[in-house]
Amino acid sequence: MNKTFLVAFREYYENLSTKTFWLGIFVFPIILVASLVVPTLLEKSKQARVFTVVDHSGWLHKAIAQKIKERDISIVLNGALEYWLSDENLPAHYPEHLDKLRSLVNADNLNQYTVALAAGQSDSIQLPAKLTESINSWRESLTQAQARQISANLSAARFHMSSVLATVTELNDALINEDLFAYFEISDDPLNDETALIYVSNNFTDESLKYWYVSFAEEIIKRKHADLFDIDDDVALKLTESLHVPSRKITNEGKQAQVDTADHVHQWVPVAFVYLLWLSVFSISQMLLTNTVEEKSNRIIEVLLSSVSPLQLMSGKIFGIAATGFTIILSWIVFFFIAIKILPLALGMPLSFDLTFVVSDLRYIGSFIAYFMFGYFFYAALLVGMGSVCNSLKEAQNLMTPVILILLVPMFAMVPVGQDPNGVLAKVMSYIPPFTPFVMMNRAAGPPSLFEYITTTLLMLVSIAFVFWGSAKVFRIGILLTGKPPKLREILRWLRAPVGTAPKKTTELE
Repeated sequence: MNKTFLVAFREYYENLSTKTFWLGIFVFPIILVASLVVPTLLEKSKQARVFTVVDHSGWLHKAIAQKIKERDISIVLNGALEYWLSDENLPAHYPEHLDKLRSLVNADNLNQYTVALAAGQSDSIQLPAKLTESINSWRESLTQAQARQISANLSAARFHMSSVLATVTELNDALINEDLFAYFEISDDPLNDETALIYVSNNFTDESLKYWYVSFAEEIIKRKHADLFDIDDDVALKLTESLHVPSRKITNEGKQAQVDTADHVHQWVPVAFVYLLWLSVFSISQMLLTNTVEEKSNRIIEVLLSSVSPLQLMSGKIFGIAATGFTIILSWIVFFFIAIKILPLALGMPLSFDLTFVVSDLRYIGSFIAYFMFGYFFYAALLVGMGSVCNSLKEAQNLMTPVILILLVPMFAMVPVGQDPNGVLAKVMSYIPPFTPFVMMNRAAGPPSLFEYITTTLLMLVSIAFVFWGSAKVFRIGILLTGKPPKLREILRWLRAPVGTAPKKTTELE
């Protein structure tokens, strides 16, 4: 065992002493952070979509513009209320006179003030006319940058309505020259025409403008239809209201409780862990395979075998790379913990719940570490045996194809298992050793019964022992084998050969 640990320490030290190892540790978190930060930054840097409207009806666009104004003012007042409730000062980009509304506006009368301010009806809310005009002019003068500082949901933060009147021909030319992103054409009678609006644009990937504008048009047309058929506003609201079906869960005390966002995250966290587990097992096991093939092709193996036995060498390499893998994983966990604390604040999007439970919940972290161990030792023993019969990385890559196909199966089953962690598919796959670590990790939110944890753990221990035994028998012969790689029939003959004897009709050893 002493020599095994010396080999393991050598593997671990050699990996940690290289610059590429530390580069590899940092690259994955950087890529992960970049995949979250860059799209957000790019979204913020996206220019406001310039559009215009050709309104043949003479009334619909005016009604839509009024609704947009009401929504914007509601967003501003809501933001003001949030600041007041938290006893903080209003930010500099809010108009000074909003502070005068502090004693008047509250959550109960917010809608009343929103409609009145947008319509300029200062009398109904007992405000000076100059104040309502000032609020409306301030909103209309907001730049895209100022609007985004207040709220990304403000219309000016994403869209810009061009007031330049033009013919349809001129608008088409503006689209071709990219002076205009899109335009809407409203029919003469939007209440009765099947195509009340036409959206014209050459960009087919970003339809946020279309859905934003049409949502206001739909609300107004529905209300007009209600008035046309003399339907009471309250009745019309009930007819068009979406069915609200709240989700509930049963607590350990047997009582109902509300399901919140954190509960949904809890259910899907294992899927993220499965992906990380798959990536860890695959990359670290492949590192062992590559290392074995390189040392064999460079004849370093022959020098090592003059001091240690094949079994000691194989076990030492597996344990050494395992320690390397643990170092990588612990580094990723630290990076993740830092990221969930800093990134939301840096992006200006604080989370509504604490994500630190992901790295502090023993159900997830404990399962991840245990199943990483099981998965790594199973596939590491398998790959080190495969690597011992290969003379080049090209040969090793060809042998990796079946292993990759096996590893892809739990990835394809990741979502179905996550949706039904205690279903038949999940339970059956849990007892197939190559899939067990990934599927059981995926079921952690279920969670599986204690009996399943015990039986699958025993199954993995037996499977790992069996794979170690088979790989050791292949390794002791294949590691010194050169020339043409042995065929499967020959490898099977090695497995049946007693330890300490060389099987007949093997390739000549050098």
